[in-house]
Amino acid sequence: MKRTALGALAVLLLTLVIVGCSSFGLGDVVSAAFDPNKRAAVQEAANDTQKAQEDFTPDQEYYIGRTVAATIMSDPRYPASPNQSVREYLNLLGLSLAWASDVPETFGGWHFQELDSREINAFGAPGGFVMVSRELLRQAKSEDEAAAILAHEISHVVLRHGMAAIDKARKTAALTSIVKAGVLVAGSSEAQKLTATFGDVVGDIVKTMVNKGYSRDLEIQADATAAVLLQRAGYDPAALVRVLQTMQASWKTDGPGFMKTHPSPADRIAAVQQVIAGLPPVAAVPAAALAARQARFKAAFGKL
Repeated sequence: MKRTALGALAVLLLTLVIVGCSSFGLGDVVSAAFDPNKRAAVQEAANDTQKAQEDFTPDQEYYIGRTVAATIMSDPRYPASPNQSVREYLNLLGLSLAWASDVPETFGGWHFQELDSREINAFGAPGGFVMVSRELLRQAKSEDEAAAILAHEISHVVLRHGMAAIDKARKTAALTSIVKAGVLVAGSSEAQKLTATFGDVVGDIVKTMVNKGYSRDLEIQADATAAVLLQRAGYDPAALVRVLQTMQASWKTDGPGFMKTHPSPADRIAAVQQVIAGLPPVAAVPAAALAARQARFKAAFGKL
């Protein structure tokens, strides 16, 4: 077996370890780990993989993001909403926006979920997991404004702000453990170490997203990217300004949710307006299309 193939199998086994599925045709890899004649070649391949791997791969990022999303939704403040019509609408609208972004596809696909929360808040987790609170969705007065909310969170994912929150030392430890656990049996001490290491990585991201928030500069980056994304998708970029203005009206410096983790919307509005001023104008949307948008929006959000 070539070293490149062994390296790929190491990554595959990592994925299966994370999701707890260690029995999917991995006999060759497991036997190689315990066969003295093969172990050296496997370890050499693992070392080559480690040297070549400068960052998490798309599949690893997906499983990290999925765990981040599950962790957030296990928080009593942010349970997943059972409202199927809103979820379907968010996924229809969100996928339309994501396809116009610089990352139209992720390893596991984009996923959009309403959170049954009274906080004004939203999260864009690595790998394409976007979660928006019911209270934030209530701030939108039109489909363009709902699109603006999603576009901002999509932009955090596209810009990989969540992954950037990982402590450098933990990132190095995780990448090292990926290779080590990739040639061992799930449930071994090394595999357990891998799970613990990824737990630290997930913890860094969740802590930043839920407790600390991104810096003003990163929020402005996400706003700027969202404005461009809205323009590409045929929505009004100024809708983002209107959402920020609505959020500013309820702003309290010591408030919960986004008020605790985000800079003041007033600080972001001027920067967004400057970006919008440099964008080409959006083509006029026919009245019938606008009416259809608003009908979709009201049908989905009418009972929020």
